[in-house]
Amino acid sequence: MGSLKEICAGLPLNPLPENRGRKVGIPHAPVRTPSLTAPEEKLALKNSLRYFPSDLHGILAPEFAKELRLYGHIYMYRFCPQIEMRAYPIQEYPCKTIQAAAIMHMIMNNLDPAVAQFPQELVTYGGNGQVFSNWAQFWLVMHYLSEMTEDQTLVMYSGHPLGLFPSHRNAPRLVITNGMVIPNYSSRDEYEKMFAMGITLYGQMTAGSYCYIGPQGIVHGTVLTVLNAGRRYLGVENLSGKVFVTSGLGGMSGAQAKAAVIAGCVGIIAEVDENALLKRHQQGWLMEITNSLDHCIDRLRYVSRNNVFTHEFCCLAIYLKKKMALSLGYHGNVVDLWERLVHEFNVTGELLADLGSDQTSCHNPFNGGYYPVQLSFKEANQLMSSNPVKFQAMVQESLRRQVAAINKLSDQGMFFWDYGNAFLLEAQRAGADVEKKGANRAEFRYPSYVQHIMGDIFSLGFGPFRWVCTSGNPEDLATTDMIATSVLEEAVHQGVNASVKQQYYDNIRWIQEARRHSLVVGSQARILYSDQKGRIAIAVAINRGIAERRIKGPVVLSRDHHDVSGTDSPYRETSNIYDGSAFCADMAVQNFVGDAFRGATWVALHNGGGVGWGEVINGGFGLVLDGSEDAEERAKMMLSWDVSNGVARRCWSGNNNAYETISQAMKNEKKLKVTLPHKVLDDNILEQALS
Repeated sequence: MGSLKEICAGLPLNPLPENRGRKVGIPHAPVRTPSLTAPEEKLALKNSLRYFPSDLHGILAPEFAKELRLYGHIYMYRFCPQIEMRAYPIQEYPCKTIQAAAIMHMIMNNLDPAVAQFPQELVTYGGNGQVFSNWAQFWLVMHYLSEMTEDQTLVMYSGHPLGLFPSHRNAPRLVITNGMVIPNYSSRDEYEKMFAMGITLYGQMTAGSYCYIGPQGIVHGTVLTVLNAGRRYLGVENLSGKVFVTSGLGGMSGAQAKAAVIAGCVGIIAEVDENALLKRHQQGWLMEITNSLDHCIDRLRYVSRNNVFTHEFCCLAIYLKKKMALSLGYHGNVVDLWERLVHEFNVTGELLADLGSDQTSCHNPFNGGYYPVQLSFKEANQLMSSNPVKFQAMVQESLRRQVAAINKLSDQGMFFWDYGNAFLLEAQRAGADVEKKGANRAEFRYPSYVQHIMGDIFSLGFGPFRWVCTSGNPEDLATTDMIATSVLEEAVHQGVNASVKQQYYDNIRWIQEARRHSLVVGSQARILYSDQKGRIAIAVAINRGIAERRIKGPVVLSRDHHDVSGTDSPYRETSNIYDGSAFCADMAVQNFVGDAFRGATWVALHNGGGVGWGEVINGGFGLVLDGSEDAEERAKMMLSWDVSNGVARRCWSGNNNAYETISQAMKNEKKLKVTLPHKVLDDNILEQALS
């Protein structure tokens, strides 16, 4: 085992570490198929050797070339550290600044095997969400951070540490850009080549910005989505006995099982990868697992009919009588599950699903993000590398079958939504029946969860705010939970409008449920959907808790890029923007820049994330609270901008919630002056002018 001091010493070159290759017994990323030409292969190899002295090239070149041909990328497995990869208490990192140590804490959490999807390939989540492109970059970044002072900034180009540059104490300590490819070349095929050549990477959202906090990061949003789906589609507050069918138990989608239970419904989640299924079950996020469709249907039938139970299903009777929730993992393809539900309806007339969605990694459908129903998991992994064209055709056929089954159930009263994973976009490209007649190009037969649910929440200024207690002490997290609860309760007591009050109550409930359900995986972190007022109040209260030593170490504030202002994505975060600007990325870029000069400790800007490469621009930040007055002022200034930017943009697009929210913000802050839109009250004026 290595030590943190060794990790920070720079690339281990004398002697070279033993080449152990790929580890056995852990999940690995699917083989990539970049289809490099001979000159491009040579360039990829040449690029990888730049990190090493020329006298080592003769040793490293053959093994790097082997990796490239076997796996489609040069990960540099020889340099995978032997240290136990996890988020160590901040005081253990050998650094000159607290900020650098906090960044190290976050990086190592992203690569923790309990957190990361494919840790040895530096993939945190989403199938291809990279922290770095190779292990040489990891070693260099840790070394630079250990040497960094408060008048330097580390600059990251798509995983590559360009270096430490002179700056000043009020500048970010770290600036990250991932995948900033010139638009005309930002295609999927070009990406595969560029990644193989080690010149860009897909950072997803919080993988490449070092702000991932495990599947908890999406649990809260999924809980809110399911609760509000029940309110909107089913007209109920209590989801007891209601059935939610979906797929995916990976890095992000793994949240669905826990979210279903917290929301109080019965969730059946299909997953083709047995390792992912077992991981969630062992972590306690998934209550039961089965590989039998018959078992799934029996479970659903007894839930929906509340029938007399056989001995085999006596435990289900307990769920019903006590109105307990259930999460059942089906080890198999979700298309088989959907088609079986259709069969049951055709035979019995029973609609066994109330709500449905999908969280396969459809942003990356042809490289392990979506597995076609016609093949086993093993067969699919083999075919995607041996015959990519045939594999793509089978994926698209599978998507058409899945949509056909969903459409049949939807026609009978099941409510389905797109979870922003590019499922409907890829289904459309596959020729599936998802068209919505008369709609704009960002709309489909089914809404995205942003269009019907989260968009209104974003427009109120609420989004996935989060914090990480870098001491690693669970007591610190408990203290911050109490602080956040107290802040929200006080806000309600002072008086807020009805829509905001509902969000505050949902969040108070969330904190209570989060502690009860032991959601921490990796770092001691919490996510909480909050608005501008709540975020600032929580940040200030936590910072003062650090100053008063009620909290034992610094706290990193952050958020998912999937937020009010952080992401321009026409098929997800900005899918409810109807003034034609859903395909424009000014908001995310301005947010990145504005956060940088308003006090963020680090900032990141990404191409890709959620719905895929070339489909979205998104950004995020990290801000270290250390108990100082300076940290409090940074938090106030930066968090105000980080929310108001997106609310102002949503207001200008015509959203009523955003109009009211930004108008109230201007009353509270006299320095804030936002251009408000004047509505066209009579569409006949437009028609007459254009006739």
